[in-house]
Amino acid sequence: MKQLVAFDLDGTLAESKQPLQEPMGEALADLLGVAHVAVISGGDWPQFQKQVASRLPARADLSKLWLMPTTGTKLYTHRDGEWGSVYAELFDEDTKAKILKAFDESLEATGFVPERTWGERIEDRGSQITFSALGQQAPVAEKEHWDPKFEKRKVIQADLKQRLPGLSINMGGATSIDITREGVDKAYGLKKLRDESGIALDAMMFIGDAIFPGGNDYPAKELGLDTVRVRDPEETLSVIAAIVACQK
Repeated sequence: MKQLVAFDLDGTLAESKQPLQEPMGEALADLLGVAHVAVISGGDWPQFQKQVASRLPARADLSKLWLMPTTGTKLYTHRDGEWGSVYAELFDEDTKAKILKAFDESLEATGFVPERTWGERIEDRGSQITFSALGQQAPVAEKEHWDPKFEKRKVIQADLKQRLPGLSINMGGATSIDITREGVDKAYGLKKLRDESGIALDAMMFIGDAIFPGGNDYPAKELGLDTVRVRDPEETLSVIAAIVACQK
C-alpha cells in the first residue's frame, strides 16, 4: 500500500488550465479516504485554486491534500479551515531579467513565430518563469493540436539550455516550457514533500502524462518512485479507481 499518491495536473487530472471535472473531484475525494494526495505542477497558486481547490466535494479530507504550485517550489496545505502557504522559493530580480532576455533571444534564434496567440506568452510565477507558446489563454483545442509530441518545444528547450546554464528547463502541459532554479524539478518538489509530510519516497507513487525523457514528469521516475504514465484524465480516473480498490 502507498501512503501518498502524487499527480501532475494539466493533461493528467484536467485538460490544460481547465477545472477538474466533477467525476475527477469525486475520484480524488475517494482517494483521500485511503491515502494522502499531492498535486505538483508548473501553474501558480491562483491556477491551483481554480483547477483543484475549488473543485473538490465537501466530503474530501483536505487535511491530507498537498498542493505544490510552480513545480514544488511552493507548497500549500489546508489547516484551520483555509489554505495557507508553507513555503515559497522565489527568483531574485537579476535572474528573472536574465531568463526573460534568454527567451527573447531563443525565440528569435529558433524562428518560432506562432500564427496566433491568446494572452501573454511569458508569465513570471515568482519561483518559476513559464513560456506558453500560444499564450496563457489559448483554447484547449488549439493547444492540444500544436505540439502533441513535444517536437517543437524540444528545439526551443535545447536552445535555452545553451543560454541558461545552471537553470532547469522542462516541458510541461500542452504548450509550456518551465524554467526554475538549478535542480528544481518534480523530483526536487517530491523530496521537499517528503520532508514536509514525513512520508518516505518509497511510500509514494506518481501519476502523470509526461513521464518520458525531457518531460517535466520524468524526474519522478528518475527519483525512483513507482510511476504510472497516463494518456489523459479519462485514463487517470481508471487508475485512481484501481488504487482505491487496492488500498481498501
